Amino acid sequence: MDLATIGGLVVGFGLVMFGTISAGLSPLDIFNIPSVFITFGGGAAASVISSPLSRLMGLPNYTKFAFSPRHSDIGNLILTLVNFSERARREGLLSLEDDLVNLDEPFLRKGIQLVVDGTDPELVRNILQTDMDNIGERHKEGISFWGDLGFYFPAFGMIGTLIGLVQMLKNLGSGDPAAIGAGMAAALITTLYGSLGANLFAIPMQRKLQLRSNDEMVVKSIMIEGILSIQSGDNPRIVKDKLSSFLAPGERGQLDDAGGG
Repeated sequence: MDLATIGGLVVGFGLVMFGTISAGLSPLDIFNIPSVFITFGGGAAASVISSPLSRLMGLPNYTKFAFSPRHSDIGNLILTLVNFSERARREGLLSLEDDLVNLDEPFLRKGIQLVVDGTDPELVRNILQTDMDNIGERHKEGISFWGDLGFYFPAFGMIGTLIGLVQMLKNLGSGDPAAIGAGMAAALITTLYGSLGANLFAIPMQRKLQLRSNDEMVVKSIMIEGILSIQSGDNPRIVKDKLSSFLAPGERGQLDDAGGG
């Protein structure tokens, strides 16, 4: 469970409530059911309209990675690839076939299988790169939905503001201050909901999922480079040095401490 995502939402919402109470208002003062329907209902409906059905069907499974990310130990992955390189140089590429059943990562297992089958290196790169690109495109579909929400929430908040202004102007001639105040409150609260929904929820979710996608693409890139280095028969030390370039300088020393190559 990603505490940063959950903690950020809880703390952000809590600070908004604290600011509301500190301003002398009650949380009920900023709760308006029509504004909820207009802003969040309208924004969600517009996002659904702009999204293909395939994106909507896969959205729950993808969104969960913002709260429960996939844990990829890049250091351990690099050491695994280095060990494969040592074994391939010592016993041949066919010896890696025995390790395929122990690989939990489908992408890595697919790449090693291609190498064991004697596939041309350029074809191996093309196949794996195409697979990685398609994974990235599927990620973009889920990410773009949250981007749509971040765009539509403020837009429908403005629509709600206009509706509230119409209500206020309609009651202006009646001279009823309560009716005028209700219209003004609805106008302002929808703008609040739109900004809050976009900036505290939708846009942060979009950014978090984009970071998750970028991290996964880095892992896939390490796998591709490692697989091709194994196929070309590179020295294990060269394989480790090449793959460690994906790590921050402060993390590279851990690979030396762990051995390999």
